[in-house]
Amino acid sequence: MNTSVGVLHPGAMGAAVGAVLTSRGTPVSWLPAGRGPATRRRAEDARLTEAQDLAGCDVILSVCPPAAALDVARSVAGFTGVYVDANAISPGHATEVARILAGATVVDGGIVGPPPRQAGTTRLYLSGPAAAVTLVEGLFAGSDLRPVALDGPIGKASALKLAFASYNKLTFALAAQSHALAERHGVGGELRELAADVLPHTPLGAPGGIASAGQRAWRWEGEMAEIAGACADAGLSPAFVTAAQELFGRWREHRDDDGVTVLDLLQALVTRPG
Repeated sequence: MNTSVGVLHPGAMGAAVGAVLTSRGTPVSWLPAGRGPATRRRAEDARLTEAQDLAGCDVILSVCPPAAALDVARSVAGFTGVYVDANAISPGHATEVARILAGATVVDGGIVGPPPRQAGTTRLYLSGPAAAVTLVEGLFAGSDLRPVALDGPIGKASALKLAFASYNKLTFALAAQSHALAERHGVGGELRELAADVLPHTPLGAPGGIASAGQRAWRWEGEMAEIAGACADAGLSPAFVTAAQELFGRWREHRDDDGVTVLDLLQALVTRPG
């Protein structure tokens, strides 16, 4: 008998994770109430099944923007199955999810990489109760989303996710700041040539990636808030991360904007929002 899974909610990442499961014959449900046409298209493409609720599911996967993670958990507070919070939240918030869902078995998850559409690109780290981790690991074993079980409590997977993201995403903030500074002083072309020669495989040396970061900054801003909280809880200064959060906030209007350019984003850094 297949394990039945529900996904909250099928954004770009959630739909891709759901598609990994449906491609293996696992039934996956989603809730269309209150969702727009783009969400519906993603759900249909992933072969997800519409449902009025997810109470009958064995497993619920929460894949949403970090700022929404606690509210999403509260929306299914009576659930009694296995709940996987696969969001970029702090270890403290992962523990809070477990308190909210006291009747469920909560697994802490951290997705590292792009939406899983081919093998070798994306990992799902898992921590928490061993039996539940093993169940979720089995759902994805051998798939395009590689599950990695960590020996430890809820919060461990989230900590690893945020530690990696704090480096990976901050490099885009640093590169954008550097290019904006160079442009303001008339040496943008020279910086691009220098960085492409010396640091070719970084966001500084390949600044085209900054445009993609700008489109996703609406999510990254919230992720920086989670990282800042995790740093403060660990006795580390959150100032560096908070500065990146403010930078990503300046790109909020370019959410999912396929036409945004690097120059558009650099200009946003030197013109304060009204």
